[in-house]
Amino acid sequence: MFLGEYLHTFDTKNRISVPSKFRKELGRVVVVTRGLDHCLYVYSRKAWEKEARVYAAEVNGSAARRGLARLFLAGSSEAEVDGSGRVLIPDHLKSFASIGEKAVIAGVADRVEIWEEEAWKKYTTEIERDANAFAEKVGDKN
Repeated sequence: MFLGEYLHTFDTKNRISVPSKFRKELGRVVVVTRGLDHCLYVYSRKAWEKEARVYAAEVNGSAARRGLARLFLAGSSEAEVDGSGRVLIPDHLKSFASIGEKAVIAGVADRVEIWEEEAWKKYTTEIERDANAFAEKVGDKN
């Protein structure tokens, strides 16, 4: 399970270090794809295969299901974690998430997310502010 958040800097070759706590569980090959809320999702190869099967089953469904399947599947890219623990993030994915030099790498249960630093700060500030209301909505059984 991935937990925690870390601030990292991209090098000149669009590589970013994966936090050492995440490396073993992610493995040597990861899949990076567009995520919701304009962040990137990073999965271990095994976890991605499970996710991809779910999305692949949706490609002939409703327009909304097809759209999400295309967003995640067509936008995905395999990447190797190099000997220094870095992953190359393709330009199209970095651009999708509006990521510049710095990014927050956050562990979110079965995946890792990569966020543009200021977008992460704004997002977490809003979530923290509205946490009680969200808890009520989530807990509401009606």
